[in-house]
Amino acid sequence: MNTQILQLAARDARGLAIDAVTACKSGHLGLPLGSADIGAVLFGEVLQIDPANPRWINRDRFILSAGHGSMFLYSWLHLAGFDLPLDQLKKFRQLHSITPGHPEFHETPGVEATTGPLGQGVANGVGIAMSQKMAAARFNTPKHTIFNNHVVVLCGDGCLQEGVSGEASSLAGHLGLDNLILFFDANNVTLDAMLNVSQSEDVAARYKAYGWDVQEIDGHDMGSILAAYNHAKTTKGKPHMIMCRTMIGKGIPQVEGTNKAHGEAGVKFSDEARKGLGLPEEKFFISPEVTAYFADLKVKRATAHASWQKEYAAWRSANEELAALLDTGVEQKVPDLLAAIPHFKPEDVIATRKAGSIALQPIAKAMPLLVSGSADLFGSTLNYIEGGGDFTRENNEGRNVHFGIREHAMCAIMNGYAYDGIFRIAGATFLVFSDYGRPSIRVASLSKLPTLYIFTHDSVAVGEDGPTHEPVETVAALRAIPGLDVIRPADPEETAGAFAAGLERTDGPTLLSLCRQNVPNLSEIPVDVRRKGVFKGAYIARKETSALEFIILASGSELSVALDAAKQLGAGARVVSVPCMERFDRQDAAYREEVLPSKCRKRVSIEAGISEPWFRFVGLDGKTVAIDRFGLSAPGATVLKELGMTAENVLSAAKSL
Repeated sequence: MNTQILQLAARDARGLAIDAVTACKSGHLGLPLGSADIGAVLFGEVLQIDPANPRWINRDRFILSAGHGSMFLYSWLHLAGFDLPLDQLKKFRQLHSITPGHPEFHETPGVEATTGPLGQGVANGVGIAMSQKMAAARFNTPKHTIFNNHVVVLCGDGCLQEGVSGEASSLAGHLGLDNLILFFDANNVTLDAMLNVSQSEDVAARYKAYGWDVQEIDGHDMGSILAAYNHAKTTKGKPHMIMCRTMIGKGIPQVEGTNKAHGEAGVKFSDEARKGLGLPEEKFFISPEVTAYFADLKVKRATAHASWQKEYAAWRSANEELAALLDTGVEQKVPDLLAAIPHFKPEDVIATRKAGSIALQPIAKAMPLLVSGSADLFGSTLNYIEGGGDFTRENNEGRNVHFGIREHAMCAIMNGYAYDGIFRIAGATFLVFSDYGRPSIRVASLSKLPTLYIFTHDSVAVGEDGPTHEPVETVAALRAIPGLDVIRPADPEETAGAFAAGLERTDGPTLLSLCRQNVPNLSEIPVDVRRKGVFKGAYIARKETSALEFIILASGSELSVALDAAKQLGAGARVVSVPCMERFDRQDAAYREEVLPSKCRKRVSIEAGISEPWFRFVGLDGKTVAIDRFGLSAPGATVLKELGMTAENVLSAAKSL
């Protein structure tokens, strides 16, 4: 290791951070300055990356969990030779730049994950490490090793205070993810105050109790950083924490080591700091020696990648079926899933969660890289892949993941799988617990990740468990997340369509809202109409046989109630099934007008949830039959009747128009 040149690189990286934050008068200087020596060793010495090919499948993954310190990542990506021009560092946090305030997946070459909320990156790293363990188990052969990388995460005290990191770290220790290396920037500072104001725990002891290998080092000593990293790479059986004692804001004496260094408070001392660091007056300066060093290193990394490519080519030649399977994952190829799911029997009366379980099995055969997990609820969410085995520390090929009672970590780990981009991941819990995973679901939507949420027990029909377990506002709240498709199927065939639609979508996440109670197979509606109608988001479930007078809209288990009401209303009543509002919104105007003719203003909606999502469909003249209160503890059918989910209420609302 050329310590002298790497120390110069660390100085230049500190200068880039100071100049970028000063230029935009916004940002966080603490971590980029305090962790610069860690960055120098990682990006200037040890990471297995190829900046010219940032998505090389056997690269080491680096995730900045403390995303507020984004100038750390942007500086090192630029120095390492990724396609991140210096001009973009000068536009830090500015409109249409690729250097946003917090790193965003898809926006910047080399950014592996969107890590806005603290702790997300730790859990994302666990997910990527699990994905890579799975990939190694599925694709490596005795003759050829094509996956042997590591997942490196940099986090701060704030990341480890967030519960999501603890949930994920506990699971990582249980699974023995020895390909995961967590650099902990332990500077004993949070934004408001010094760490001891809000924390007195022994973090190292906590992680040892999780089952991690823990080292504590001087985070400014490059030799110690390198030695700790090499120890982590060669020590098997446990994930690794390298606790780096650092000085936040190092290089700005007026604030370093204090909570004031966390943000941009050091900006007013930037000129003095630059002089103290030995930087010239020129802003955004990079010394010629550092430029030459990283240019040479980029060539060496490309050569190492080329050597791996030879091994990879030999593997592909010897394992054509495995190679084809890997291609389906990397290229996000999805077969025609509807064709794979047999039709249900017309007389079937089953819950949509059960129909989903039935549909999942042929889907899992058609998609061998599909992985399914549950937050300790496989017996209730029914999304276990039969014959798929469990993912454990002994069996990394298992397709079923037991996340434990860790909904937030589950959803953030799912994001990690999706960022990695080889396996398709589904995760399950009760719908009412989606709020525990909501921050990660939101990030999945923002990052356009193709995750699938199989959330069951979707209404007050849960019954005896009472209002704590009966979602009423939950579906509406999830529909409010931009980019998230929320599908609430009405019967087994719509459920088949929902699973197919969710997995065939690759440009964002889909959430399936499935019921616990048995519902009829609505066989009066043709099978293809129901299945393909889900793909369009809404469709005509019952067409009027005389002049159109009423439109009744419904989703999920209430569709059968709407159909019953329409029969009593007469020949002029149309019923529209709306399993997915977001998909319906994406249809062209002609289709939307065909399904919901604007001339018909007598509209009633029914859904076992709050009214708000339906007003845009029923209009000022229409009415909603909804549940704008919390539920009750009683048998499910009793609760539904008590709270007005009946054909009589729909009829009454329609006749009052």
